[in-house]
Amino acid sequence: MTRYQNAYIISFMIKYTVELTWDDEASVWVAENGDIPIALESESLDLLIERVRLATPELLELNGKNSKNISLHFKMECQTMVA
Repeated sequence: MTRYQNAYIISFMIKYTVELTWDDEASVWVAENGDIPIALESESLDLLIERVRLATPELLELNGKNSKNISLHFKMECQTMVA
């Protein structure tokens, strides 16, 4: 596949940005996006990303949205108190 073909395919992808935040009280990572819609949590960031990747196509289909040619972008935020 040429660089031009690659850019063409990427330009037709639907981009979803998933917010990843650390819940200090529950000690878990939380993934949220209202457009998919998705809300998942996990103790491991890597596991959470994988869960989102696997669940997204099915959730989009259940909500009558296109589940093909999608791109997931993860935006992470972590805040902690320093004694």
